[in-house]
Amino acid sequence: MELKEKGLFNENGDIELSKRRMINGNTTNLNDFNNMKYTWVSDWYRQAMNNFWIPEEINMNQDIKDYRHLSKAEKTAYDKTLSFLIFLDSIQTANLPNVGDYITANEVNLCLTIQAYQEAIHSQSYSYMLDTICSPEERNDILYQWKNDPRLLARNKFIGDLYNDFKKSPDAYHLMRTMMANYILEGVYFYSGFMFFYNLGRMGKMPGSVQNIRYINRDENTHLWLFRSIILELQKEEPELFTDELKEEYKAMIKQGVEEEIKWGEYVIGNDIEGLTIDMVRDYIKYLGNLRSKSLGFGSIYEGYDEEPATMAWVSMYSNANIIKTDFFEARSSAYAKSGAIEDDL
Repeated sequence: MELKEKGLFNENGDIELSKRRMINGNTTNLNDFNNMKYTWVSDWYRQAMNNFWIPEEINMNQDIKDYRHLSKAEKTAYDKTLSFLIFLDSIQTANLPNVGDYITANEVNLCLTIQAYQEAIHSQSYSYMLDTICSPEERNDILYQWKNDPRLLARNKFIGDLYNDFKKSPDAYHLMRTMMANYILEGVYFYSGFMFFYNLGRMGKMPGSVQNIRYINRDENTHLWLFRSIILELQKEEPELFTDELKEEYKAMIKQGVEEEIKWGEYVIGNDIEGLTIDMVRDYIKYLGNLRSKSLGFGSIYEGYDEEPATMAWVSMYSNANIIKTDFFEARSSAYAKSGAIEDDL
């Protein structure tokens, strides 16, 4: 299916909401907050704007001490997980404008712009974490582990190659695949990384890092909501992109993401991290895979993994940025979080 890149100044664009389309529309690019075809955008926009936060104002003093006392396995997992998150948030920032070039619903492009801004803050947050707890030499080593660790590189290539494919072949099929890659990244990859940090938190370690992750997690919930909504709208508008064969392909992409994440968990977590076992990790990631697949109407991937594993119920508690606060946010949290964190049932 052909995919048209939207123009910039278009005085002949359509004004009528009935003619607005997610892709291949004729947009004027006017940001009109009072006339939105996709009405869910209004709630999304307000939630995303209310999520404002500043990484440098999170207290990292305890982390400086804790980092030197992590076990070897914990430190390895901390470093490699950060390297993974830093790189993929960076590539998110770079790729979202590529997607936006072909989205012809101006209100949705507003959302993509906010997401790119938030991804940049996440990269800044990870750098702040490293700058605080590491020497410059350690920091640079961690930043570029994704290039030098074959398993970490393979994990990143799954998403990165899909983004590159769309750059090389900007058609509707490859746009859908890059949207699915985004959805997998936001809804499976990031969540399992966050889970590792929350486990440190429940062990009483690295509270500043955990708070950074909570606020990032809250943003990522909105990003997941955004791409799920875009994909569901495309199912209505472009049914040729959702034949039974293509839906099975997209479902298989989610499964591949889950399998990649399980292999990563076996490598970096295993049974060497206090509070976690590889069985807990496998169960949780398969549950996430089912949750993401069902949310798009593709059905379950793994039989018996439709409910959150009881052994991982603590993840939901730790992921709520508005419930558990560090010392700094005791005074400021209500100002930074004017609306409740999104419940992750997407």
